[in-house]
Amino acid sequence: MNVAFTRRRVLQGGAAIALAAGFGNAAGFSAAQAASPILRAGEGLARLAPGDYPETRVWSYGDRVPGPVIRVGQGERLTRRFVNDLPQPSTVHWHGVRIDNAMDGVPGVTQEAVPVGGTFDYDFTLPDAGTYWYHPHNRTWEQLARGLYGPLIVEEADPPDVDRDEVLILDDWRLTEDAQIHEDSFGAMHDWSHAGRIGNWITVNGKGESRLPAKRFERFRLRLINAANARIFYLSLEGMKAWTVALDGQPLDAPQPVERLSLGPAQRADLIVDITAGEGEEAFLTSHEQTRDGEERFAITGFPVTGVARDQSLADPQPLPANPVPALGDLSSARREGLQMEGGAMGRMQGAMMGGGFMAMRDLAGAGKVWALNGRADMPDTPWITLTRGETVRIAMKNDTAWPHAMHLHGHHFRQMVGADIGPLRDTLLVGQGESAEIAFVADNPGDWLFHCHMVEHSAGGMMTWLRVDA
Repeated sequence: MNVAFTRRRVLQGGAAIALAAGFGNAAGFSAAQAASPILRAGEGLARLAPGDYPETRVWSYGDRVPGPVIRVGQGERLTRRFVNDLPQPSTVHWHGVRIDNAMDGVPGVTQEAVPVGGTFDYDFTLPDAGTYWYHPHNRTWEQLARGLYGPLIVEEADPPDVDRDEVLILDDWRLTEDAQIHEDSFGAMHDWSHAGRIGNWITVNGKGESRLPAKRFERFRLRLINAANARIFYLSLEGMKAWTVALDGQPLDAPQPVERLSLGPAQRADLIVDITAGEGEEAFLTSHEQTRDGEERFAITGFPVTGVARDQSLADPQPLPANPVPALGDLSSARREGLQMEGGAMGRMQGAMMGGGFMAMRDLAGAGKVWALNGRADMPDTPWITLTRGETVRIAMKNDTAWPHAMHLHGHHFRQMVGADIGPLRDTLLVGQGESAEIAFVADNPGDWLFHCHMVEHSAGGMMTWLRVDA
């Protein structure tokens, strides 16, 4: 199946997508490149753009973008000494893991930021199999955009029967015409008050030219991770038959056939994919973007087909083994809380609480705060809510802004409630502009946990709070 796509080669300013014709190797890392006990963050170079552009100056883990794949068996212990060779303090947050609170990597909440030249020892067990990732939680809006992220794969004792297990980390970069990170726009109030930092160059596994050779009827497990600061990826699969088997690391009750999906910042999706394109053809993972001329499709990973794996597709996949996430309690008697999101460009917020008093919107913007949760634009000194360990809580969120928000809860997984229906487990939920969403979870993990928007400019600009689970 050959599909014609719009492809661009010249790096452009603004938020336009710039993709090069042709593909390189999407498998920029592999399970064989297992991480050492040292996880070092530092400055370096990466070949993000095609060869006729210079290498890009980046910040990275283990001298590569993305950082090294960390693969651990379910229930096993992970230890890493983080070494900070960056010019800024930093931490490592293990996104989506139901982790010991002291290891969550949040400055001012679970640890102090690791100073320049300093170290911190992370040591924890991984209760759940699935697809997770790691990234900084200090000046995330800058450090993430410079390339600091990597995949964390927790393997099932009985994994699905596939020919290949591939991790695809999607990102967008804001690059100058000489393929360098656009540093002058870090902290730009337009980004913070609008959609966030949207880049002009998409990479998969750190490559702008992405290709995975395949065979007809070969079966893949594709682990998709959105590591972008703010971009929502709208994706489709061409020349493949696919099922979603897990979201945010947590298995679905039953595999769901999928042709198109959206992936908000920090969200993950595990797909089982059969290549149906014929020999000499090419299957594609494509990104759909709205332009002034309407919707355009961009191939972000190609799967050129050479050879045949078997005579026909395998049987439909079975569900992945469930993780030991506690079941919701009685929802009719569960504690109920509300969370209102306000602010941003084209919003109606006139002001919010900050620093112990009310500040008008103009003064908030001068302090770099343009969003609020429940009328508060700064990180509160006391928890938003305090929960008893083991209790079930329902949180009704109202997005009273003109922008979508990817709401992420640390240390737990929740289910979205839509009427009488209860959705799959997630740790990050995309709440559209003007929409309401209700989630429910069991507060089983003691400690202080962030709840924030993972459009990281929104988080830095006021969309961050925290809750406490008593031991």
